[in-house]
Amino acid sequence: MIYRVEHPKPQFERAGWKNLNGTWQFEIDRGNSGAARKIYDDSVRLSSEICVPFCPQSELSGIRDVDFMNSVWYKRTVELTEAEVSGKVYLHFGAVDYLATVYVNGVRCGEHKGGYVSFKVDVTDYVHAGVNTLCVHAEDDERNRLIPCGKQSYEYASRGCHYTRTTGIWQTVWMEFLPVTHIEKVKYLTDTDAGTLTVIADVCGASTLTVAASFAGKDCGRASAVSDGRQLVLTLKLTEKHLWEIGKGGLYDLTLTYGEDTVKSYFGLRSIDYRDYKFFLNGKSVFQRLILDQGFYPDGIYTAPSDAELEADIDRSVAMGFNGARLHEKVFEERFLYHADRKGYLVWGEFPNWGLDHSYADSIYGILPEWLEEVERDFNHPAIVGWCPFNETWDQNGRKQYDDALAVVYYATKAADPTRPCIDTSGNFHVVTDIYDVHDYEQDPAKFAETHASLATDGTYRDRFGNRQNYDGKLPFFVSEYGGIQWTDKGGWGYGNAPKTEEEFLARLKGLTDVLLDNPRIFAYCYTQLTDVEQEQNGLYTYDRKPKFDPAIIHAIFSKKAAVED
Repeated sequence: MIYRVEHPKPQFERAGWKNLNGTWQFEIDRGNSGAARKIYDDSVRLSSEICVPFCPQSELSGIRDVDFMNSVWYKRTVELTEAEVSGKVYLHFGAVDYLATVYVNGVRCGEHKGGYVSFKVDVTDYVHAGVNTLCVHAEDDERNRLIPCGKQSYEYASRGCHYTRTTGIWQTVWMEFLPVTHIEKVKYLTDTDAGTLTVIADVCGASTLTVAASFAGKDCGRASAVSDGRQLVLTLKLTEKHLWEIGKGGLYDLTLTYGEDTVKSYFGLRSIDYRDYKFFLNGKSVFQRLILDQGFYPDGIYTAPSDAELEADIDRSVAMGFNGARLHEKVFEERFLYHADRKGYLVWGEFPNWGLDHSYADSIYGILPEWLEEVERDFNHPAIVGWCPFNETWDQNGRKQYDDALAVVYYATKAADPTRPCIDTSGNFHVVTDIYDVHDYEQDPAKFAETHASLATDGTYRDRFGNRQNYDGKLPFFVSEYGGIQWTDKGGWGYGNAPKTEEEFLARLKGLTDVLLDNPRIFAYCYTQLTDVEQEQNGLYTYDRKPKFDPAIIHAIFSKKAAVED
């Protein structure tokens, strides 16, 4: 059986592609000696098999080895036609954790560092018509202080809020066949007032770029520009204006042609603004009702077993009253963002910075290159309303965070994307940020209200880390983690003492949430969390996605009108 057969990049899709998921040869290289033994050679067969795109720690991979594995190898053959190799051939990987080295027909042809962002290798000069052998070597060390690993456990077993590790390939692998003259990448900038789309395109070869937009099947304008093979910019005036909205989405279909190359894409027309302590979508004040989504699955670990399950997690969140999510300590795959775009679901893009020792200056090398790849990859998604490269930068063995590293990442983010706000480090400890956010897991609604009361009365906030960070009373304010109320009959843990009855749970949940909704200086909350994850038993759903409470009751609590809403 081949899992995850859908196109992995719905916002940049060509007809000429080949899905390479399915059975691959596989071998755990405990001594990391495979390269020296030349097991990438076409004549060598690896010792076992794995189901790609699932990591070897997962049940769906067929391996289910949860021990540390710092080096793994993959191999398979693919048969290509003369037509497929007549132009450019790219080999794509949705994600490989952490350092990937790619061989084609026994020849090393590419490398990528970073376990979360998609990348491609130009294999045009290495493939031929007929049978070709692909080989991937993945090296990963969750205990290396320069390798960010998010919520992957650095101990043998899962513990606390660290869970089963992911090594190697964990998203779709595919080949793409395209003309020599083609579109390399695009960036979209929209103007809701003018009703325009500006396209910044990097192209290869000289030709004419034509961009055609439509909405619900109706043509909405086109524009063309000639290029000599470098970057070009064109602006398309839309004949109809349809705004992207929460709960509705509203996407324009887009077709880009350049010579013989055709790319299918889409965009959303919307504006965002953070001012006067509020969040504005298309000029209207909207309260961000977010859920913490960690993107773990019991059978696939980091990888959803199906595209339908990615979409269903959004539906589950909406059913409980949320209109968005913090995509927490993980770079989510583009298919998830596509569904968020389609459904009008707000998301914050984050990076899995945990595991990276941010107390050293050289930690910048462990985050900045891949973080900027993420910002570039996901720039065009209308669902993304903010960036957050770091989360809870606690002291490391008594060493404080290296503030300059956080500041550099913030400023680089703003240079790469000036259209969205950036939170330097969610919760603590802020250095330079567009949004002041805090994490507060107080379980007593009365004490919770007392902590945030001064925000409403005089715009001040007494931060529990006041010796390290202070709110200036001017920035938009966001309680980006709260709740986490334990509810389980399986052991495990949640924040605070678990309620003894369902009535007590619901009263606590409503009490905490009302504090935030009723405060005119808070524009968003983020409740912890969507589902249980292994031993962390504080989700509104179980790990296997069963609701713990009647969704209608929970929905009523989270969807009450907020003080800041129009």
